[in-house]
Amino acid sequence: MPPDEIALCFDDAFRLAGHLVEDGQLSPTVLPHLRAIDEVFAEMSRTAGVDRWTKAAMSTDVGWNRARLLAREVLAVEGEGEVPLPHPSQ
Repeated sequence: MPPDEIALCFDDAFRLAGHLVEDGQLSPTVLPHLRAIDEVFAEMSRTAGVDRWTKAAMSTDVGWNRARLLAREVLAVEGEGEVPLPHPSQ
């Protein structure tokens, strides 16, 4: 999946996060992490050229690194922290 599509898919899913919390399918403690990921992608969109939206940038860019760390925190809170994530170059 191209990097920009990852951010777009996250944006679509993020819009549902509040409803998932209300339904008890998502812990409310992950909302700040999800908001932070959304802010990372928004900042990347505002300040970045196309270089940040390449597969190569996914393994070197600080924004992508921050988003990955926050996503791991979300997975840990949700009890999915032991699931291995793919390497950014895959």
